[in-house]
Amino acid sequence: MAEMGSKGVTAGKIASNVQKKLTRAQEKVLQKLGKADETKDEQFEQCVQNFNKQLNEGTRLQKDLRTYLASVKAMHEASRKLNECLQEVYEPDWPGRDEANKIAENNDLLWMDYHQKLVDQALLTMDTYLGQFPDIKSRIAKRGRKLVDYDSARHHYESLQVAKKKDEVKIAKPVSLLEKAAPQWCQGKLQAHLVAQTNLLRNQAEEELIKAQKVFEEMNVDLQEELPSLWNSRVGFYVNTFQSIAGLEENFHKEMSKLNQNLHDVLVSLEKQHGSNTFMVKAQPRPPRPVRPHRKKTKLFSRLRRKKNSDNASAKGNKSPSPPPDSSPAATPEIRVNHDPEPASAATPGAALPKSPSQNSLPAVVVETFSAAVNGTVEGGDGTVRLDLPPGFMFKVQAQHDYTATDTDELQLKAGDVVLVIPFQNPEEQDEGWLMGVKESDWNQHKDLEKCRGVFPENFTERVQ
Repeated sequence: MAEMGSKGVTAGKIASNVQKKLTRAQEKVLQKLGKADETKDEQFEQCVQNFNKQLNEGTRLQKDLRTYLASVKAMHEASRKLNECLQEVYEPDWPGRDEANKIAENNDLLWMDYHQKLVDQALLTMDTYLGQFPDIKSRIAKRGRKLVDYDSARHHYESLQVAKKKDEVKIAKPVSLLEKAAPQWCQGKLQAHLVAQTNLLRNQAEEELIKAQKVFEEMNVDLQEELPSLWNSRVGFYVNTFQSIAGLEENFHKEMSKLNQNLHDVLVSLEKQHGSNTFMVKAQPRPPRPVRPHRKKTKLFSRLRRKKNSDNASAKGNKSPSPPPDSSPAATPEIRVNHDPEPASAATPGAALPKSPSQNSLPAVVVETFSAAVNGTVEGGDGTVRLDLPPGFMFKVQAQHDYTATDTDELQLKAGDVVLVIPFQNPEEQDEGWLMGVKESDWNQHKDLEKCRGVFPENFTERVQ
């Protein structure tokens, strides 16, 4: 019987919980649809936001503190292995061996003490601090559920109050039917019973409303007092935590500094007794950064722009067309006509051959090759044409150091940049230690010397071609 009673209580509790969940779900749906109003407390919502922020900050601090402790433990292990290595290489007949071993033991103990104090004074305090958040978080969630219950009970009671007249009409119809079948003496009793039942429903709804309101308000009052107090406590907690960490770290480094000084003294004593076997450590010299050579305060590109503007103005004033650049004498290769019927390969390059009186064939044309710049191309002595190089190209250099331009007519260089060196248009413009050129990457992209060329210090580069 007891077992059956226990099962009945359990089943009833389960049914009650299921009914509560259904009622809450229905209430939330009505609230979202705007068919039922929702009780809101903006001050409490702000407290909940602060609570979530405080929880996130504390969780992050706990995580970072555990990472710091793991790093301390790793440093302890590395220091221990380093001291073990020193003990192995420290030969028994060397002076100060016992002192070095004692220093290694104290070093190990100091690391262990530092780690343990960090756990006791920082990590455990952090765990205690965060231990209160789960309970408060569950109470906040429960307070939200009780608020839904309160709103549901309030809406149910209000609906019964508004529908009082409608209920009386619904009750009157079955009473009229009963009047036809029931005796005259019991008709009044039936009417009184139905009215009493309706009043009972309203009274039950009112009692549920009062009960739900009381439960909600008790939880709400407690949280309204507790959450602001928890939020304000974060300042003192952060101060105490970081003060503890800073103080422990300071004491640790002081004690470690003493041990390091003692070890240094032991090794100095060893060095004095074996001074002839001292190993000299020579520092690797760093290549000096080149000094920017002196340059006259003249702006080459400014004069070039003024000259270009002047040429453009002259061209506008003169309406006659100018000859194409390809027809200039400097760009036209020398052509010599040979009337000798013998093969041109037998003739000496560049020499005029005598005429033969018996020649009847057409004259053979011999073109003398020479190095010249034509339309932005460069011809070598072997007749090959280099279309990928700027006019007047002389050689290539590569930047060995970064160079920051200090004027508009200077090149900005990064170590590794390749520069194509070209001559100055006016040799008088060249300063000692400076070259004119265009970065190879800029030339390949734009093929425009007016935009890309500039001067740069020669000692920042090294010739590669």
